[in-house]
Amino acid sequence: MSRAVLSIGSNLGDRFAFLQSVVDGLSPYVIAVSPVYETAAWGVEDQPDFLNAVVIVSGDGIDEWGWLRRGQELENAAGRVREKRWGPRTLDVDVVSVDGVTSDHPELLLPHPGAFERATVLIPWLDVEPDAVLPGRGPVSALPVSPEGVRRRDDLVLSGWMES
Repeated sequence: MSRAVLSIGSNLGDRFAFLQSVVDGLSPYVIAVSPVYETAAWGVEDQPDFLNAVVIVSGDGIDEWGWLRRGQELENAAGRVREKRWGPRTLDVDVVSVDGVTSDHPELLLPHPGAFERATVLIPWLDVEPDAVLPGRGPVSALPVSPEGVRRRDDLVLSGWMES
């Protein structure tokens, strides 16, 4: 049984609906979903704010490549277009960590290389897994991350999965 941490984000169109499409599309595998957060874009800053969340999934016979493929399928279904690095997008599904696996393959870097410094990943992850550990970096709670500019959106609740 593999277990993965996915970071999801959207800043174009119906941002919340795109996040919900991930929970719906992975519903048989979802074991936890964080609250939704809103953050300003970084990288290319002249773009709309993002909605972000973390989804923890688990499934038999699904390895890190399987989680990557599923994430990309959901991105494609949401009309994701890759025009500019860190540019606006309908949906972004990043594989943050899978069972402590490390990978330096150019198509699948694990753990996700920017996760250790991104409040958009770490803050929601800690909401659903306070004892989370990022391989190669240690306990997520010990990583220096600023909550500045990260706004929890309690009015937006991702649904359609069952807590175990």
